[in-house]
Parts: sequence; C-alpha cells; structure tokens
Amino acid sequence: MTIRVLLADDQALLRATFRILVDSDPGLTVVAEATDGREAIDLTRVHTPDVVLMDIRMPGTDGLAATADICARPELAATRVLILTTFENDQNVARALRAGASGFLGKDVGPDVLLAGIRTVAAGDSLLSPTATRTLITRFLATPDDDTPLAPPERLTALTEREREVMTLAAHGRSNAEIAGHLVVSPLTVRSHVQRAMTKLHARDRAQLVVIAYQSGLVRPPAQGGD
Repeated sequence: MTIRVLLADDQALLRATFRILVDSDPGLTVVAEATDGREAIDLTRVHTPDVVLMDIRMPGTDGLAATADICARPELAATRVLILTTFENDQNVARALRAGASGFLGKDVGPDVLLAGIRTVAAGDSLLSPTATRTLITRFLATPDDDTPLAPPERLTALTEREREVMTLAAHGRSNAEIAGHLVVSPLTVRSHVQRAMTKLHARDRAQLVVIAYQSGLVRPPAQGGD
C-alpha cells in the first residue's frame, strides 16, 4: 500500500526537493504541500495523509501549533507527524513530541534516512534521531513545566510487570530487537507488550510512550554530568 505524505515547509525549494525525493520511491507519494502551519492543518483534514513532514519554524501558525492541532483531532488519529528541523536539540521538538509527533529528523539527513523515517512512523513506530535522543530526554522531557502529563502516574497500575519492564527499556532507547535479546523473548512478543502498553496509556505511538515513562517517574533522567 502506498504511503501518502503531506509536506509542510515555508521554503519552496525544500518542498520541491522533498517532493522529488518522496515521489521517487514507488511506495510513497506526496498528496499535498503546505507553506505554513495553518495550511498544513487544513490540507491534512482534506487529504488525511499517512505522514506529515512538518517543519517547526514557519510564519504565522508554526509547526508546533500545527502538530498539536493535528494530533488532537480524533478523525486524524491515523496520521503521523514527523518533525524536520535544523536544530535537533530544539526545545520545541520535545513539545512537539508531547503534542503527539512521532519523532524528528534533522534536515541534513541523507535521502535514504528520510525515506526510511517516513516508513517508520507510518508503521506506527517512533523515530528519534540517535544523536539527540539522550539530550532531548535529559534536558526537556524530564524537566517540569506547565504541560499537562500525557498520563497520570496512577494509570501505570494498569500495566503488567512485563509491560512496565518493556516500557522502561524502550524509554532508555532500546529497540525491540535489543529488548528481546535482554529479556530472552521474541521481537514480536516485545512489540505486543509495547502495543498493549500504548493502548492502556492512550499513547499515539512509541514516542509518546517514552514521554509518559519520564513524565510519570517510571524512568529517571541520567544525572547531570553522567554519560
């Protein structure tokens, strides 16, 4: 099945480049282009794409506000937002993840990484740039702010012991294969535990599951100065 993509960036040259790249993959197609966040919201409602490639810094309604709006709409629950940014440690990226974005990539990634990223989030998995994940979690996700937690700590009681264990390992950045090796189970079993935890905690995807793990206190950030 072809993955339908919406591009949201205020720079025409970048949109044209992304369109050529996406349309060059037989499994992907661009269904619309937006020049700002407001247009991204409107076009997403019209086209219901599988993935929105969203720039954060756009005039008017920015990508952060657009992400929050799109991810809050029940009718767009199947649409994933992949943030593209020049600044991988931008605090806005963490806020976008809290709002429901499925991950982010730097704009300097190679074509193969970008296309693989689109497929990853379209499949319901999260995508956090390996070079920025620890910084992102340590500096922003675990820092108290005025945002309402995605899930109150008491909701974790609905999880089984194994689901909590898998969620903890996922929050430390382990892949399903790595978690499976650690627990001596199959990757499919790990995926099932992740999916059940997401359902119980009403998380859109694995990225929000990681956010909940830190916001609820299930996982603590590394100590300042730690490796």
